[in-house]
Amino acid sequence: MQYKDFKRDFWMLKDKLASGENFAFSRYSDGEMMIMQNQHLVLDDKSTRLDGKKVGMKYDDIDHKEYDPTKHGDFHQRLMDAYQYEDKNYFVGLSCPCCVGSKNNQWMKEQRGESSQEQLTWANLFVNSNYSLFLDNIVPLLEDREVVFVCNKKSNLEKLPFKVAKDFRIGKNAMINDIGLVEEMSEWIGNNKIKEHVFLFSASTLSNILIYELYRKFPENTYMDVGTTLHPYMDMPIQRNYLRGYWLKSGNTEIKKHCVW
Repeated sequence: MQYKDFKRDFWMLKDKLASGENFAFSRYSDGEMMIMQNQHLVLDDKSTRLDGKKVGMKYDDIDHKEYDPTKHGDFHQRLMDAYQYEDKNYFVGLSCPCCVGSKNNQWMKEQRGESSQEQLTWANLFVNSNYSLFLDNIVPLLEDREVVFVCNKKSNLEKLPFKVAKDFRIGKNAMINDIGLVEEMSEWIGNNKIKEHVFLFSASTLSNILIYELYRKFPENTYMDVGTTLHPYMDMPIQRNYLRGYWLKSGNTEIKKHCVW
C-alpha cells in the first residue's frame, strides 16, 4: 500500500473542482463499514447499537437509520457494488485506522483489491484538521457553479454561502425509505440534459448509492459527499465533534486531527 497524505489528497480534489474536471467522491465511514460487514446497525435517540449491543452515542432524528441483514440484503449488495466500482475519477473515502482500528481499515482496503488503490482516500477528507481548508477552499468554488443538493427535508438552504439550483430531500432511514431517489434523479438529469453541475450529498448512506449510480450514468457532472460539513449554515444540529470544535470552540481535539493512512 503506497503512502498517502491527508492534506495532499484534499488539494487533489480541490484542484479538480477548480479546474472543472468532473469526479466523484464518496465517503464510507464507520456506519457504512458496519453495513458492508453485514452487521445489524441501529442509530436512534437511545444509542448506536450493533447486533443488539450498544456501541456508541445517540443521534438526533435526522440521523436515525437501521440496516437489518435479514430485511435489507439487496441494499448490502448495492453498497458493495458502489464501494468496489472503479474509474480513474471515482474516489472512495474509507475509514482510517485511527478511527476504526487497523483491522477494520485493512478489511476495507481489501474489499477494493489491488487494482484501484490510486482512487482510495479518506472518508474524513473534508473534516477534522481539513475542515477549515474545506470551508476556505472548496465552499468558495461553489459560488460560480450550478449546484444540486441532496439533503434532509428539515434543512434550510437560504443561509448557504452559494446558490442551490435544485434540491432533493430525504427523511429518516433514507438508504431504505428514499432509495427511489436513484430513479428520480436519473430521470431529472437525463430529461434535462444536466451537465457540468456539482451535486452535493448530505444523505447518510444513501449518498454512496446515489453517487455511484449517477456518476456511472452521467459522468459529465461532479458528485461530492459533504456529509455534515454544511450543517451550521442549514439550521441543522451541530453534533459531530469536529463541528463542535470549530463552530462552538468546545475544545474538542478532532478539529486538529490529522488522519493517518
